[in-house]
Amino acid sequence: MDRIRGAGRRPAVFRRRGVLGSAAAVALAAATGCSVPAPRRAGPIADPAPGMPISSPRRAQLLQLAAHPDDDLYFMNPDTQRMVDAGVPLVSIYVTAGEHDGRNHVPGRGDAPADKAAYSSARHQGLRQAYAAMLGLDMFAAWQKGVLTLRGDRRAEINTLTHGDRRVELVFLNLSMHAPRRWTALPSLWKDRALGLRTVVADDSPVRRADTYDYDALVDVLVGLLERYRPTVIHTLDPDPDIQHSDERTRRKDSEQPGYSDHADHTAVASFSWAAMVRWVADATRDGGAIPAFTTTAFRGYYNRHWPKNLPGPVLKEKAAHLVPYGGDPSWECGNSGGCGDYNVGGARPLTNKKGWVRATHHRYPGAGPVVATEPDGRLAVYGVLGLRAVRWRETAPGSGQWGEPGDLGGGPLAPGLGGVTLGDGRQLLFGLRFAALGGHGGPNKREVVLLEQREAGGAFLAWTGLGNPERGDDRGRRLGVPVAVADGEGRVHLFVRDADKGVSSRVRSAGGSWGPWRDLGGGEVQDGLSAAVDAAGRVHLFAAGRETVHHWAQNAPGGPVVSRAGTGLPAPGGPVAVAGTPDGGLALHYRAPARKEVTAVRPDGTPLPRVALPGYGALTAAATPRGPVLLGTDLHGRLQVRTPAGRVVRRARGPLPVGSAALLATARHGTLAIGLGPDAHPWTWVPEPHTEG
Repeated sequence: MDRIRGAGRRPAVFRRRGVLGSAAAVALAAATGCSVPAPRRAGPIADPAPGMPISSPRRAQLLQLAAHPDDDLYFMNPDTQRMVDAGVPLVSIYVTAGEHDGRNHVPGRGDAPADKAAYSSARHQGLRQAYAAMLGLDMFAAWQKGVLTLRGDRRAEINTLTHGDRRVELVFLNLSMHAPRRWTALPSLWKDRALGLRTVVADDSPVRRADTYDYDALVDVLVGLLERYRPTVIHTLDPDPDIQHSDERTRRKDSEQPGYSDHADHTAVASFSWAAMVRWVADATRDGGAIPAFTTTAFRGYYNRHWPKNLPGPVLKEKAAHLVPYGGDPSWECGNSGGCGDYNVGGARPLTNKKGWVRATHHRYPGAGPVVATEPDGRLAVYGVLGLRAVRWRETAPGSGQWGEPGDLGGGPLAPGLGGVTLGDGRQLLFGLRFAALGGHGGPNKREVVLLEQREAGGAFLAWTGLGNPERGDDRGRRLGVPVAVADGEGRVHLFVRDADKGVSSRVRSAGGSWGPWRDLGGGEVQDGLSAAVDAAGRVHLFAAGRETVHHWAQNAPGGPVVSRAGTGLPAPGGPVAVAGTPDGGLALHYRAPARKEVTAVRPDGTPLPRVALPGYGALTAAATPRGPVLLGTDLHGRLQVRTPAGRVVRRARGPLPVGSAALLATARHGTLAIGLGPDAHPWTWVPEPHTEG
């Protein structure tokens, strides 16, 4: 989070520097720096071909890439805190110095003198105070300070603090937020190949010289840090924020870039982060090397200002509490000459700020967990994204709940989360959102929906197929959401994505395998995290969370078009909607209202369902059983919990922390299973109920 003054600059995209489609092309990309493959006219191919080896670290490491000191506290928490509490080592990298205009303003007092070196130092101290408190230590605990030598002989300050088996490292690259004639310098660095951007030497820092960065140098430094720490989980900001046409006064007050719902620095640093991840994978797999095994979560930023808040009181209180030591106070004696925190945001101000950034945590690519399918031999298979590529894990034996090593399916670079459909003959379809071009320097910045189709049930896959983009132009095409698909009873597959207008677009595949055109479904503006289902009559339904109600699209009859059903009157949602069939052939919707811990349970026509006691936060997942839906979610402390149709709540007392959402499976054969990815980038299985009730 950061403030911005004056007219912002719209983030620009860059010229594609190459097309990757073979190992040789990947090596070229690694050498030249920052290209990502563009789709061929007939559709993208795997990048590189499937079957590459994948590293197996089996040890967890979280790495965060933020634009400003405090982006992690405002936008990535409580996810960050849950990982730290679970003992996952954390390294958090801050690209800018956060120095803004150099004024560490204390609300209610006269304007502070401008001192960029001091203000940058004060924000670093605020982070040390916040993370010391997060580790359970006194906020003035002594950190080990040092100098980290980066690629290109550049320097960064590194601060390290340990407490028992927990460890936090803060790395400050300290690039200036502003440059002569370029108020927002990071977006200019992303756009202009010739720009050189100086670093800020913060007060009390062991780094005592300034460095200069250009585009290639920043990508190279980030790749070097990824290689050094080899994270298994990466947190980034949003590379493709929503189009948002706010009035000029609101935009300036809310620090948003013109036309988009985020700070320009957030978008630029997220773009650099994804370019670095692509480059890291390309470097690692050159000459047949192993794919780095990591998962990625991207977080929305100022988006939180425009949508209902999704954190209930207890979680919000916990999240906001970390901004108190970060904000600090000028009366504190912290031992840092630059200051004891970012006084602009201290005390109760995060909760009283009308922008409300702290009151929500939204993922850029939300989903219902990994795709789970049953193979012909009875084993379960899990599909997900690892190292920006699609992978498949298989059970070591039917019902074992133990998972073998991942098999590479290629297709990268993919955004987190896959959509999945199992056809009537048992074959699997996987849908992904692909970064088809991400280069910079004024060239194309493309996204595309892609498909991977299984050749036979449980077997190999065909080549990746490009399904295009419902939007015209690269800029609008970047706003796509995670693809969601469902198969109807007649073998047709309905594919849905959130589009640039915050509505829904769809393509339909016939039972014979041919795809129709993209179609705008109309309806109101919605958040990503779509939910699709088929009712007992064979009609396809789609649900999505709007600002004031749940939006609903459905077929009036099997085989007909999916159309908007306006005026549902459903209660307001705070996030994605979980949908599952009911024993009477209908559908049940479950979700949490804005800022509420309780579950809303309702039918699509607005008829309330019996109260569901499952207090918590975040998205829910539902699965049908003969006695009613099973629900999976997290409690107020981030622990998994399941509610059975009989109303019994089972909480997971131990085991790996879930990264993102977990999938829910409820069948007579398998019982009730929750399956997700842990911080070590490996699947886990939780069996809260050995058999479904029925």
